[in-house]
Amino acid sequence: MRGGGFWQLGQSITRRLAQSDKKVTNPFRYYATESSQLKRTALYDFHVTHGAKMVPFAGWSMPIQYKDSIMDSTLNCRQNGSLFDVSHMCGLSLKGKDCIPFLEKLVIADVAGLAPGTGTLTVFTNEKGGAIDDSVITKVNDNHIYLVVNAGCRDKDLAHIEEHMKVFNKNGGDVSWHIHDERSLLALQGPLAGPVLQKLTKEDLSKFYFGEFKMLDINGVHCFLTRTGYTGEDGFEISIPYESTLDLAKAILEKSEGKVRLTGLGARDSLRLEAGLCLYGNDMEQHITPVEAGLTWAIGKRRKAEGGFLGAEVILKQIKEGPAIRRAGFISSGPPARSHSEIQDENGNNIGEVTSGGFSPCLKKNIAMGYVKTGYQKIGTKVKILVRGKPNDGEVTKMPFVPTKYYKPT
Repeated sequence: MRGGGFWQLGQSITRRLAQSDKKVTNPFRYYATESSQLKRTALYDFHVTHGAKMVPFAGWSMPIQYKDSIMDSTLNCRQNGSLFDVSHMCGLSLKGKDCIPFLEKLVIADVAGLAPGTGTLTVFTNEKGGAIDDSVITKVNDNHIYLVVNAGCRDKDLAHIEEHMKVFNKNGGDVSWHIHDERSLLALQGPLAGPVLQKLTKEDLSKFYFGEFKMLDINGVHCFLTRTGYTGEDGFEISIPYESTLDLAKAILEKSEGKVRLTGLGARDSLRLEAGLCLYGNDMEQHITPVEAGLTWAIGKRRKAEGGFLGAEVILKQIKEGPAIRRAGFISSGPPARSHSEIQDENGNNIGEVTSGGFSPCLKKNIAMGYVKTGYQKIGTKVKILVRGKPNDGEVTKMPFVPTKYYKPT
């Protein structure tokens, strides 16, 4: 879809335009505008040359779509592949003999229980059990954790980590950090991701599975590679030195023979929604706990028994007694539901609110996720979803809406 349809489908991204950072860490990533200062990724000119529509997002100038429609981009990712520039996200490393016990004070994951070279989705929590941010963390080894946090949460996440790190080290702990502003981050997603990337590395990717991490040479450059993504498809996130980003992007597109396309944040949003994945700021907030968000599985068994992370008392109580609200998926008739659309029961009583919604390019139907009072999250429950004040028939359905295709051992 183009024009108005694009803005409707991508509204969960474009409605939240964060203020740019005032502190310049890499002068080559910034350009001035009349009203603000936006950061540029290493691929900014490459995006523009390829017809990208650039918009402000979390202080960056980012491609929201290219010459093809959001619909076509979404379908091509599922059928062939997509290359996303996600260099606006913040990668960082925690190092030191106490980096694991330090991180476990801030997140819900069993970091110590991860095998070296593996990772997991986790949540940074506050004292009330709410989500400060979600993050993919990787245990490189016992003395090195690599993680990526959301662009819009960068400032508060780094301040939160730094504040607790100072106290931890003052009390005798050994942990330091490095923020990888010298690196870019590319996401290669879709069924051709593996075959295409294999052409650019000597490492055997057939034994490299979902959630795993390694350092290796890609296109002749030392990279951090994680088999993960935000689309529900097989794929990789590639952390690469800033100056080598353009060459790698060109090589990926060339090796795919035109089947892998540059893809913007608009299609990335529809892909993650089809995969039932949360967007922080929409589906997760500081007042939403991991249990309410349906992420209890991300709380390690040992962490459930021992606690020891911020907000543990609230979260463990919710696990035992059940939360008052729960995240659920919906299909609906009429216009697509949008963030903040009211959800009612069949008698017109308010039972919750949509947090993300749109038209699914793959399913050709309206999909949404949101929070409802406990008891209404059961699959098959009939609801009404208000769009512009008019109720439309809806039904609770399972997520992901589109089956995931993560590359796992058979």
